[in-house]
Amino acid sequence: MPLPRTRGTALRHRLAELRGPDVPAKALDARALAALAANPGCKRRAILDGAGVNKAALAGALGSPSAFGQSQFALTRGNAFEAKVKADGGAELLRLVREKLDRRAEPPAHARVPELTATGPEGRTARTALALREATEAPGEWTLLDHPMLALDVAGSPAFLEPDAVVVHPDGSWTVVEIKSFPMLDGSADPAKVGAAARQAAVYVLALEQVAARLESAPRVRDRVLLVCPKDFSNLPTASAVDVRKQRAVTARQLDRLTRIEDIADALPAGTCFSPELPAADLTAAVESVPAAYAPECLSACELAFHCRARSLESGAVTSLGRSVRAELGGLTTVEDVLSAARGESGDPDDPAVAALRRAARLRAEALGQEAVAGCR
Repeated sequence: MPLPRTRGTALRHRLAELRGPDVPAKALDARALAALAANPGCKRRAILDGAGVNKAALAGALGSPSAFGQSQFALTRGNAFEAKVKADGGAELLRLVREKLDRRAEPPAHARVPELTATGPEGRTARTALALREATEAPGEWTLLDHPMLALDVAGSPAFLEPDAVVVHPDGSWTVVEIKSFPMLDGSADPAKVGAAARQAAVYVLALEQVAARLESAPRVRDRVLLVCPKDFSNLPTASAVDVRKQRAVTARQLDRLTRIEDIADALPAGTCFSPELPAADLTAAVESVPAAYAPECLSACELAFHCRARSLESGAVTSLGRSVRAELGGLTTVEDVLSAARGESGDPDDPAVAALRRAARLRAEALGQEAVAGCR
């Protein structure tokens, strides 16, 4: 639900103060949103993304620059491939949509490609919603929306998202299209990359569902998206239908768990600012004033991962060993606590985690003792 005007205006001003004077907001894209949903307990990332802070610049100012992100070569190659896929009014793209998702529909001899240009993200979002409504009310035609703009409420703050394309089928249903530059070899692609693309597409599906719900007769947002990639080692496009129902459900659940951004902002000390122009000591204090939930998975998804990992290691937090290990250790939150419990120096013997650690320590001691005896022989 959108914030009331006065409350929303106050929040926007507060988030602008957190970014720093005259610092433009960095848009929260679907890739970042999918990563945020995968770690909903991290208030640090939630407030930084909500405020539009450039985390790459922030990491550099903190002395922990990130290697996270795409190379310029990969971006250029991806843009060239996308332009090829959408050439001639998206004829090849629509052919792939029909072939993989809608064989019963008439072949797309021609398609409507509405103009989506408008001022600012709010204007583009409104123009996209209008184009989707008009396309849905014109049954029997194919419509291609090239880089539409969608809005999704994230913890009380709007995130503006730009999918590669959305196709409106002749029956009025909507399909998200993801265009990637990694190859499909013999009809299949790298599962890790396909999984990341599916999570990203699931965010777009959620945003589209919000648009559809506002129409008088809500159209169907298809839960299978079209993933378009280069075929084998060529630059020719091929495609696969990817079911994102699981990713959509997980992402929706995780986004619902996110603490509202205004609640996090209200808990910050007065004058907190995350501008990279601040002195290193002040900037570090500002970042550390917001709790993080570091896990090794952050290294592939967040620009601040190296900074948070260093702090996690310094404090001896067991989260640096992974979420699964953290879950098994219960109330033992530091490595020192774990070692002390294993040695029998602390911890409740009736605690299952403590009992398991002590048993593991005994087995280790026995194994090392037997090995020593065998070595002496």
